[in-house]
Amino acid sequence: MRSRNPLRPAAAGIVIAILAVLVLAADQLAKTAAIDALPPERVVPVFGDVLQFYLVRNPGAAFSLGEGVTWLFTIALAVVAVVIVFLAVRRVRSRLWAVVLGLLLGGVLGNLTDRLLREPGFPVGHVVDFISTPWMMPAIYNVADVFIVSMMISVALLVLFGLRLDGTRETRASRAADAQAAEAQASGGASAEASTRVRAEGDAGDGVEPSGEPGVR
Repeated sequence: MRSRNPLRPAAAGIVIAILAVLVLAADQLAKTAAIDALPPERVVPVFGDVLQFYLVRNPGAAFSLGEGVTWLFTIALAVVAVVIVFLAVRRVRSRLWAVVLGLLLGGVLGNLTDRLLREPGFPVGHVVDFISTPWMMPAIYNVADVFIVSMMISVALLVLFGLRLDGTRETRASRAADAQAAEAQASGGASAEASTRVRAEGDAGDGVEPSGEPGVR
């Protein structure tokens, strides 16, 4: 079932690209401002314990995990970015999917830019983190992380509610129709195989007379 006309491939790609560039720009500008204005590794209260700034450079993942294998995170971010671009070009026709994937791509590119361009250098740069919300989680994060986490949750919700990349919505009726089509295809394949086997047996029998002697053609 399709509720609205799907996006054209070019339109979906443009939406994703624009949103990704906006998020990337916001992330990098926020990191630059944090580096210029915040003292390293010192708590700067903004709203008490609700929101604080704490500037760190993170070589690993969340909670400083994997500090010795920074290059693995660079590869992982690059792979995610390539997958999103592939989906944008080949499959995405839904407006909601275009928005979610565009924002997600922007977050991925924000941290990937740090890995590629920031100290100590390509491809093991440290990600700049500066946002702290102690009441919610102990991790220090950045703008890109906010979009990555929120959009991954959005992806899960879109899948849960059955919205496909092409803009159609998966319903009980569509699932039943897909199951019936798969069953019909399977039974059709079995019938064709049985028919082929019968013909092969018939061809083999044409060369033998009832007496068992070779027939004359």
